[in-house]
Amino acid sequence: MCLTGVDYFSTLGYQPGIAALAAGALSPVATLLLVALTLLGALPTYRAVAEQSPNGLGSLSMLEKLLPGWRGKLLVLFLLGFVATAFIVTITLSAADATAHVLHNPFVPGFLAGRQVPVTLVLITALGGVFLLGFSEAISIAVVLVAVYLALNVIVVGVAVEHVVVGPHLVGDWYGVLTAEHSSPIAMIAVALYVMPKLALGLSGFETGVAVMPLVKGDLDRRITGAKKLLTTAALIMSVFLIASSFATTVLIPAEEFAEGGRANGRALAYLAHEFLGDWFGTAYDLSTIAILWFAGASALAGLLNIVPRYLPRYGMAPDWSRATRPMVLVFTVISFAITLFFDADVESQGGAYATGVLALILSAAVAVTLSAWKSRRAGATAGFGFITAVFGYATVANVIERPDGLVIAGFFVVFIVVTSLVSRATRSTELRVTRITLDDTARRYINETGEIHLIANEPNARDCAEYVGKKREAWELHRLRTSEGALFLEVTVPDASEFESELRVVGEERHGFRILRMESTTIANAIAALLLYLRDQTGKTPHVYFHWAAEGNPIGALLRYLVFGGGDIPPLTREVLRQAEPDPARRPLVHVG
Repeated sequence: MCLTGVDYFSTLGYQPGIAALAAGALSPVATLLLVALTLLGALPTYRAVAEQSPNGLGSLSMLEKLLPGWRGKLLVLFLLGFVATAFIVTITLSAADATAHVLHNPFVPGFLAGRQVPVTLVLITALGGVFLLGFSEAISIAVVLVAVYLALNVIVVGVAVEHVVVGPHLVGDWYGVLTAEHSSPIAMIAVALYVMPKLALGLSGFETGVAVMPLVKGDLDRRITGAKKLLTTAALIMSVFLIASSFATTVLIPAEEFAEGGRANGRALAYLAHEFLGDWFGTAYDLSTIAILWFAGASALAGLLNIVPRYLPRYGMAPDWSRATRPMVLVFTVISFAITLFFDADVESQGGAYATGVLALILSAAVAVTLSAWKSRRAGATAGFGFITAVFGYATVANVIERPDGLVIAGFFVVFIVVTSLVSRATRSTELRVTRITLDDTARRYINETGEIHLIANEPNARDCAEYVGKKREAWELHRLRTSEGALFLEVTVPDASEFESELRVVGEERHGFRILRMESTTIANAIAALLLYLRDQTGKTPHVYFHWAAEGNPIGALLRYLVFGGGDIPPLTREVLRQAEPDPARRPLVHVG
């Protein structure tokens, strides 16, 4: 829970201030609606995600399974852009808020005044430097940081609430402002719903909560139960803090202090800590907040470094440089610099981009559990999760319309990830891409009983006697391959060309008196090449494969068919895969084309 809380609970550093700027005196009401959305929307959604994706892959994995083939993978690539937005802005926003706590501390030297951007860049540089030296995310560090931070927040919020209780005129003054600005409870709720998307930062952390599921002890059932407890406990703790902190800061802090340049800007609870508990306690609170915000950035960077190996290599869409941690750290650090400069290291300005990433992730989770419930024909769950999806859909659209900068940043990441991934897939297309090969007993017997290994590649169509007789005649006419040479037919089908790697299971079959080896793969040419190399290594013989030239057509079209559908112009592609896999021509299986 603390590993999740580093991201989730650290938003208390800036959430009350952003809520006050967005909603003014209405901030507590808007926060109540956010808490209701948390407990009745996000929490049930991610409890369902935990149940259906218990290995830590989260809602993206669910959508990938619900939408097979290229649709699911392209959707995952699209959503990875929003994941990157959420994580990158977590780094920049957390560093900017940590800087606000540094610069407003009374013990900080005066020459740093107004140096928001340079100090933020220094913090981001330090974060990148730690990863360049080598960083291991330790749960024990998260436990200490979260425990100290929450304990200090209990003291600050408790003292603030006490001041509200002993000064009832404060509540009266706040209520007077609230009723003067909003004529009726309905108007209050309407405005609160309007500004609620700006408060979505208080929802961050749920995706992290399901990502840490593999760390929960026990078998699968206990892991799911434990993850649900983790999510529920974190949501309840955060809900109490959100309500109490929003009410206390709105009532006790003058509105002008929340604005840019004000002492409560980006640090509302820290303002109260210094105001009511003195500068020494306030400094301790500042240090705790800076530490947890910095570690939230570290957690986000660790998440970014885990995204590529978690998804893209399975798609064949990870460029070679992405396998190394240090180049990736440099790339993400440079991007964080650009985002910091773009927003001038302002916490409130980055809230829209952060909210866009967070809301897009929660919306994708809601869509995933809704589709899953609909697919399993659970009408009640489908209706409930469908309503939650509609609410988060509204929040996402409203946030994008009002603050489109988040969509612009997410769009940049989407384009970058999609283009890079597709280029990588194309450049890696001639790899073997086969993780394991097994032959059933019949297929192994066929190989053992033949002398030289001659395989006639056949595209299975009707699979009737005429098809095999015609293919045998073609092998004689094109290659002078005699019946006495015991040639075997080789047939490959492609169930899902969007997958990159696959296991080959070769099945032997006799049909119309002909011996056939059948297998399924993500691509035909790579599977044939892998099987030829496997047979060479197992038997010590040089296998031969026989093709006829494909029908004439545009070579670019053939290449696209290969990349997208796993087919294309098979003979030259098979030869190219073999050439790259076996540099020694003397040991390379032979490809015959006629």
